[in-house]
Amino acid sequence: MDQGNKSGVTEFILHGLSGSQELQLFYFVFFTLFYFSIVLGNLLIVLTVISEPALHTPMYFLLSNLSFIDVCLSTFATPKMIIDFLMEHKTISFEGYMTQIFFLHVFAGGEMMLLVAMAYDRYVAICRPLYYVSIMSLRKCTSLVVGSWLVGVFHSVSQLIFTVNLPFCGPNKVDSFFCDLPLVIKLACINTFTLEVLMLSDSGLMAMSSFVLLLISYTVILVTVRRHSSAGMAKARATLTAHITVVTLFFAPCIFIYAWPFSSLPVDKVLSIFYTVFTPLLNPMIYTLRNKEVISAMQKLRSRQVCF
Repeated sequence: MDQGNKSGVTEFILHGLSGSQELQLFYFVFFTLFYFSIVLGNLLIVLTVISEPALHTPMYFLLSNLSFIDVCLSTFATPKMIIDFLMEHKTISFEGYMTQIFFLHVFAGGEMMLLVAMAYDRYVAICRPLYYVSIMSLRKCTSLVVGSWLVGVFHSVSQLIFTVNLPFCGPNKVDSFFCDLPLVIKLACINTFTLEVLMLSDSGLMAMSSFVLLLISYTVILVTVRRHSSAGMAKARATLTAHITVVTLFFAPCIFIYAWPFSSLPVDKVLSIFYTVFTPLLNPMIYTLRNKEVISAMQKLRSRQVCF
């Protein structure tokens, strides 16, 4: 990593969320509680799905993996942000900066692909129910999850290849609480127009195309659901509404930030918080904690713990 940094900049200064000391203390308490809620909520879902045989289905297998990625997505930067609320000088090394960028795009790219896989699972379950068991086999589900992680890794590597060798000669101040490509590219000592176009064609196109594909998929599924009025279809409609809500909350900030990387707006910082901190907590609440099957499984899990 040091060989790639052909510049005098060895660290970056993060502005954080606010310069007010009073707000810093409030943010410290607020985001600490928020972060622990994210980790505990999502890990509880993973543990519940693993321990309850009734939840050993493709849908819950994918949901448990979504919860795991959400823990990772909130962990790559949030703990440092929380610690920085107590620090007067918020700095991060060049290597640390690039590491954060790598993991951000691994987890965010992986979550995008996993949401697509979940849409495919719902499509098969509702539009081709007779073939669901044969199509959504354990092998197929595992392949979808592994493929999501691989896409995230390849996507992240493609971003870093043209970023790690950029020359940085100052300034080194970043108006955010974590490290991301649109911010670091603007600090390079060269004309970055071509790099911003590459970022637009990579991250922006990936987010936009995945979002459009998901909207088309859910539209087809909703049309199918509307043709039936059974109780099962009513449950499917509620599940789809939850899926669409999560997809919109996750993709909207990503598209806004990465599809227009040529300008930096104050709202970008708020949107970054939303998809790296808020969405990982909303996912378990929207997807599973309102689900009767999951709640029942959690109650059984707690009963087992009490017995022990």
